[in-house]
Amino acid sequence: MTVTPLSAPPPAFDLEKVLASIDTMAAQRPVAAQVVTVANGEDTSAKVLSRILASDVALATRVMKLANSAYFGMRGRVTSLQFAVTVVGFTTVRTMATVALTELDDESRLPENFWDVTTCLALAAATLAPRFGERPPDALCVGLLAQMGAALLHHNDPDGYAELVAEHPDVTGRRAAELRRYGVHSVRLTAVALEQWGFPHSMTGRLNQIDDFTSLEGGLLRAAFEVASRLTADDHDPVPIMRLTCGQLREDDLVPVLDSVRADADELRRAMLGE
Repeated sequence: MTVTPLSAPPPAFDLEKVLASIDTMAAQRPVAAQVVTVANGEDTSAKVLSRILASDVALATRVMKLANSAYFGMRGRVTSLQFAVTVVGFTTVRTMATVALTELDDESRLPENFWDVTTCLALAAATLAPRFGERPPDALCVGLLAQMGAALLHHNDPDGYAELVAEHPDVTGRRAAELRRYGVHSVRLTAVALEQWGFPHSMTGRLNQIDDFTSLEGGLLRAAFEVASRLTADDHDPVPIMRLTCGQLREDDLVPVLDSVRADADELRRAMLGE
């Protein structure tokens, strides 16, 4: 099949400028920005974090909805913001604040099907995490933020990136196309942004190892992307899961994962977007 080159020339891609644009967004969401900073502090308590969070009603509401979702098994029992922060954990609250300050909650400014893929990606990562010796809540956060770089590329080059996504529905091939066009692919861009904000290596390392197929560290995220692709891309050609995970998973292992993610994805999406 002949692939037509992108009609729009690539923009001059300035990584520092893109990262600086996040700081500009953060200035417009000061509470979310403060949560991102404070949640990383060793002396931060759930009481302190919930008090800050309460100043952003939309963000606080999302944290409450997530705490009461089926994922955390506390449906209807979380009635205070402080308890919600305790239930979901500081890393998850920080992740949700990052979603808000980078405008990932504004679907009009995102690549097509962004949240359909992201919720499947996050739930798949969380479900598979124990097989890789990881904590499910931490894996959920990696999955929720993994596509942030794609949103930033879309912000910087909306028409060109939309064409790129249309021409490369497969996420692995898309990363190669992103690298050719921008000099950095979206998952690496996510890692750079999170490193700048002081997110731990336990999160950024998974992102940086995604294309090293000999690395088990990147295997969880590769498997999660494969699950998301199987659930959201009509023409996806399945990649053998053993190859993606250094033999850690077999095809049979994915059957219950696909069912679980399919069942819970819509509720997670609503909680993240405040719907």
